[in-house]
Amino acid sequence: MKWIGRRTSTNVEDRRGTRRGGLVLGGGLGSVILVVLFLVLGGDPAQLPSQGGVASQQGAAPTAAEQELADFVGVVLADTEEVWTQLFQETGRTYQEPRLVLFTDVVDSACGTQSSAVGPFYCSSDQTIYIDLSFYDELRRRHDAPGDFAQAYVVAHEVGHHVQYLLGISQQVSDLRGQVSETEYNQYLVRLELQADFLAGVWAYHAQQNWQVLEPGDIDEALRAASAIGDDRLQKEATGRVVPDSFTHGTSQQRVRWFRKGLDTGDMSQGDTFSTDEL
Repeated sequence: MKWIGRRTSTNVEDRRGTRRGGLVLGGGLGSVILVVLFLVLGGDPAQLPSQGGVASQQGAAPTAAEQELADFVGVVLADTEEVWTQLFQETGRTYQEPRLVLFTDVVDSACGTQSSAVGPFYCSSDQTIYIDLSFYDELRRRHDAPGDFAQAYVVAHEVGHHVQYLLGISQQVSDLRGQVSETEYNQYLVRLELQADFLAGVWAYHAQQNWQVLEPGDIDEALRAASAIGDDRLQKEATGRVVPDSFTHGTSQQRVRWFRKGLDTGDMSQGDTFSTDEL
């Protein structure tokens, strides 16, 4: 992805110098797996209990490679700001830019204290995206989804959740909790996640139109990332079996399909994942 020398967002807060120890997730490995399956790339931690830690201690300074990755995330966030400001203006709305916090290991958010085990997440309570950059290494090593455009997709997906928040979509889904069965509510969460994938694709379409950011292989990188974090694939890796009723993010095929649709059309109006019978 072409990004060197372009504007970096001023909405990035770097908390990587602060580490917290003594994390207790309560329930051992099983709980960690459930948290990852629910939150990786997009779940709202407000729906989970806070995870405690002990007093902070100073961590090591970022390496040159880590700082370059942080700079890259800042450029991608800036691109999303420009794209969504433009698209909101075209529909008579005003886009409110989210913040993005870089952290190490554990972070305090308005959605509680969260571990990097949850993966990148968007907290609607403070309209902030939280990313531990070590997730990108996990994406490359464990899920075989390397590349800078795969990393850009992660940011764009979380920004997609912010767009849903501004449009009132995420609140409508949240209001259904307790009114429908758990299985049915999970289906609404899947549709919410697939729409965020679609919105990430819409961003990619307009980023290419505006700045010609794509290089050979970039699209394949993003599609591999979308496929790597499908519920079916993650459950198979974690437990050896697949339980569709517990899906909260969609299958690998569904995630790829909706990201590709956004990328091909660039049209927000074609991303209604809640009205279609076929995901």
